[in-house]
Amino acid sequence: MGLPLSITGLTVRASDGRVLLSLPELELPAGALVGIQGPSGAGKSTLLYALAGLLDAQGMIRWGDEDILRLLPGKRTRFRAENIGMIFQDFLLFEELDAEANAGLAAMFRPRRERGAVRARAAGWLDFLGLGRQAKDRSVASFSGGERQRTSIARAMATNAPVLLADEPTASLDRAAADALIEDLIAAARGAGTTLVAVSHDPALIARMDRVLNIVDGRATDNRASAA
Repeated sequence: MGLPLSITGLTVRASDGRVLLSLPELELPAGALVGIQGPSGAGKSTLLYALAGLLDAQGMIRWGDEDILRLLPGKRTRFRAENIGMIFQDFLLFEELDAEANAGLAAMFRPRRERGAVRARAAGWLDFLGLGRQAKDRSVASFSGGERQRTSIARAMATNAPVLLADEPTASLDRAAADALIEDLIAAARGAGTTLVAVSHDPALIARMDRVLNIVDGRATDNRASAA
């Protein structure tokens, strides 16, 4: 089951004090699918990495009962490892390893007693995403872009993290592969009840989201709030 998100007075600044991102308020229910769109350099990835607790910021970012901006660095890292899965535009896979080994690396961030279960879930997600036969046959260096991104989704889902953050998950794919990946990503998130937040320039992915945030010049507005 996903985590609800509550944001109040979020501001992210550059080292020289410039405001990189401003989001006054946002409330999302657990299991929501949320798209973030806007021009390049507007602050979309800044928001995503703030939600992951990877950036210092002012205000409140509360996942469930935990305001991650109030956590000490070590506790914030632990919270992220236990609760947030991430999908990256450039995959961040180990080229020499096969898909099962790459997806199974999620186990490294879990207690030793849980690692076997995480690896088993990774294999299960690879099978769900259509990579079961190829998971051990060859290294991901020989994979297509779509196959690599499916491997990264399996890695992100393997820990049962209630939150999934995706940074341009279809950007490196052709249209056919992107459309297939969108279906798989939505099915995975819906099936697990995961809260999904995805940064994307892809209108096909944005159209499948429950909510959409627009970011322009570092200022984020909620489409639903604007429509109201």
